[in-house]
Amino acid sequence: CQEARCPNVAECFHSGTATFLILGNICTRRCRYCNVEHGTPAGVDMHEPERLAMAVRALGLRYVVITSVTRDDLSDGGAKMFVRCVETIYREVPGCRLEVLIPDLQGNWDALECVIGAQPHVINHNMEVVSALFNGMRPQGNYQVSLELLRRVYRCGDKHIISKSGFMVGLGESRDDVHGLLHDLASVHCEILTIGQYQQPTRNHWPVVKYYHPDEFEEIKGIAHEMGFKHVESGPLVRSSYHAAHILTSPALEME
Repeated sequence: CQEARCPNVAECFHSGTATFLILGNICTRRCRYCNVEHGTPAGVDMHEPERLAMAVRALGLRYVVITSVTRDDLSDGGAKMFVRCVETIYREVPGCRLEVLIPDLQGNWDALECVIGAQPHVINHNMEVVSALFNGMRPQGNYQVSLELLRRVYRCGDKHIISKSGFMVGLGESRDDVHGLLHDLASVHCEILTIGQYQQPTRNHWPVVKYYHPDEFEEIKGIAHEMGFKHVESGPLVRSSYHAAHILTSPALEME
């Protein structure tokens, strides 16, 4: 929440929801829109799952999102640590619902299978930007690998695991670009979608090209629903974890 400078921290805490960043705070990638520090990460803290579970219990959280910096230095992209965190919270905080927001794992599908096997309630992987801007904004990422990850969550996941993604607007994309990304996400059976306004973290980051009007966010939301997405959060302040816990009560989602 703090690293991303999220504007919704107070609202989420009030609803018993929080997002935790695991595997350190230094990312091995350098995306042009992101405020997270990049460089060479430190080693893995093997006690992190236990400390995370203690924090979840102490804060009385009912819904937790676990995310991480991208760790291309790890052979599994950090998948085993995601699994340990999920399993530890399930054991130590019964009844807590879990969402994992994972990196692309460099297309390591065995690592993805491990995450799926831990059975978090939601597996989220954000596309972040439209296809036309992807290589420029995320030079170390791969648009097709990200789509394939979401496709595999749908194909391989337990029927109670929900697939989720999100992206930002305002970076210079066209209307057709947005429609194209919606179509691509619908084609891999993504169920939950979040769409928010890009905000330039510092003057050294990619500039905001356009501020979308709330009506435009509503229009995009309507198009997404027409394409078959089960739940869409779309608005200027929407971020990946916005209303995350509330979404699982949506009648469109079959969630036990």
